[in-house]
Amino acid sequence: MTHYFTDNRNLKENRKEHSFRFSGHLYTFVTDNGVFSKTGVDYGTLVLLESCEHEDLHGEILDMGCGYGAIGIVLKGLFPSAHVTCADVNPRACELTVLNAEKNELSVSVLVSDGYAAVEGSFDAIVTNPPIRAGKRVIYPMFEDAFAHLSAGGIFLAVIRRAQGAESAQKKLLSVFGNCEIISRDRGYWVLKCVKN
Repeated sequence: MTHYFTDNRNLKENRKEHSFRFSGHLYTFVTDNGVFSKTGVDYGTLVLLESCEHEDLHGEILDMGCGYGAIGIVLKGLFPSAHVTCADVNPRACELTVLNAEKNELSVSVLVSDGYAAVEGSFDAIVTNPPIRAGKRVIYPMFEDAFAHLSAGGIFLAVIRRAQGAESAQKKLLSVFGNCEIISRDRGYWVLKCVKN
């Protein structure tokens, strides 16, 4: 069985185009089989982006587990002077991110990476809608790696459904960062914010 959080290049293609309006801009995203939320931008991502819009994101931004690029591409639209890197273990997702960045005339860097394995350097912000279905064995090391890849004063933002472990994720993030604030709650989705002090 294939999952969106694995290398699933052998899956049959079935590309579709979806529109997404956010903060007065219309974005177009091509999705496909084998990527997260292939029917369009999911509600958790929307809640996360609404929170990001109120943050002072700048410098180097990483969209970890980017899928077809919705978060990273919208962040580049919101914060045009930032340099956005989108990373995902799934080569098909990364290929779609490149396509979607071109389609939306926004420049982002795209990296195929199993977690942070191929990620170099440090970031001023790391933003993620993590692959919760991959389980804590995958997600919790990603939290630790996020801390390691943030610059001093950098922020980590994640959206997680309460029913899918937001409370335990918050406890883990508290143990990693020493702080973790719930900055938004909407329809069961929590946006968690941590700062690397």
